[in-house]
Amino acid sequence: MRRLACVFIAVIWFQVQSFSQPYVLQNSVKKIVFLGNSITYMGQYISCIEAYMTFHYPARHIEYINVGLPSETVSGLSEPGHAGGQFPRPDLHERLERVLVKIKPDLVFACYGMNDGIYMPFDEVRFQKYKEGIEWLHQLAAGAGIPIIHITPPVYDERKGKAYSNVLDIYADWLISRRYTTGWDVIDLHWPMRKYLEEQRHVDSTFRYAEDGIHPNETGHFIMAKQILLFLGATGLENIEKIKSALSGYSNGDAVLKLVEQRQEIMKDVWLTYTGHKRPWMKTGIPMAEARQKQDEIEKQIQALLK
Repeated sequence: MRRLACVFIAVIWFQVQSFSQPYVLQNSVKKIVFLGNSITYMGQYISCIEAYMTFHYPARHIEYINVGLPSETVSGLSEPGHAGGQFPRPDLHERLERVLVKIKPDLVFACYGMNDGIYMPFDEVRFQKYKEGIEWLHQLAAGAGIPIIHITPPVYDERKGKAYSNVLDIYADWLISRRYTTGWDVIDLHWPMRKYLEEQRHVDSTFRYAEDGIHPNETGHFIMAKQILLFLGATGLENIEKIKSALSGYSNGDAVLKLVEQRQEIMKDVWLTYTGHKRPWMKTGIPMAEARQKQDEIEKQIQALLK
């Protein structure tokens, strides 16, 4: 317990230090891709980021592209009987190259880990598969000349299983360590989420991010978004707990957020179909040409609200 407390304090200190020099989003960045599993596919944290950035940088027209795929791993692992035995977990190895070639992003955010330990107690072999998968992901993006920012996995609620909660602590710590061993850009949202969870449970013992211990609610997604925005140089968000509060100082903040969410909901299925994947039971979305038209219509509405 004492060792865990020391690690926790050290990680939080490193988190604070990492914000002293925010990541500079170059003017050449026009397309940002978000890779991940079902938490990324849900998309709320991406919508929060896009809405906030839209108000703070109205002259920059950045496309925030969600290609998160539910159930996916970067480790290539799948537990026996996944999805009732209907299909194994999707493996990022199968589709990453297509995503990079067909979208040609200027920047990639990648959030993996939640599924990669396949909900079992810690095992060195599974941990090695996760590390190898992350290394491969990094090298493929970097080799294509695309900057990549890694994101630690969200928390798994220990009330659903302390063993797996500990697995993600370990995975997050390893990823954070890559900042210092290899100079990678890594955003830690795992420990801030855990800290907030523990603080809230001192006030309300029933507090939780997720019914299933995995998929965060609106509060959890905003904490995820906040850590990414702080990494990108946002200020004044440290004590804010909801995206609506973060946008409250702007006229039409709620309206812009709703339009961003509407556009993200349309485009994520379109992009998954366009880049291709092997996971069954996914929506195909509308044709790309039609989606682009809707995307442009929503953008015009957003720009009108920003005036």
